[in-house]
Amino acid sequence: MYALYKRIEPLKRAVYAGSFDPVTNGHLWMIREAVELFDEVVVAIGVNPEKHCTFSVEERAEMLREVTQGLGKMRVEVFENQFLVNYAQSVGANYIVRGIRTASDYEYERTMRYINSDLHPDITTVFLLPPREYAEVSSTMVKGLVGPNGWEKVIRQYVAESVYRKLVALYGTEG
Repeated sequence: MYALYKRIEPLKRAVYAGSFDPVTNGHLWMIREAVELFDEVVVAIGVNPEKHCTFSVEERAEMLREVTQGLGKMRVEVFENQFLVNYAQSVGANYIVRGIRTASDYEYERTMRYINSDLHPDITTVFLLPPREYAEVSSTMVKGLVGPNGWEKVIRQYVAESVYRKLVALYGTEG
């Protein structure tokens, strides 16, 4: 008599965290890639009381849910007052996904990867390099473009349509 055993692989759950103020096309690329790589992705909005955000955490969560609708295998959550690696452990994640756009990003993320490994050696940090068209896109860059005449046309290429509409509603009308 033979017993058949199905090997049960552990769920590959990853956390991709950021402020997402606002969510950019670069963030969306990261989320799509993570969804392809992992069984489940938790997109976690980190709340830092020291950081002044343009959008409330509720608005950022709403924007993320709207622009990722239909992706599946992912959910949006909020965390605060804890290290990312501890949050990842609390949601049962075994991976943290981080984007590397520049050499300074790499240096910072490399250091954080080692610290995270000291705290939770069972959680692996995975670095993704976005394609060239997203390498310079950041929330800070998008917000920095707001203001001068024609800003609406300039930022349109860096954010999803629904995020673009929220920025125009907040800062002024398209002209």
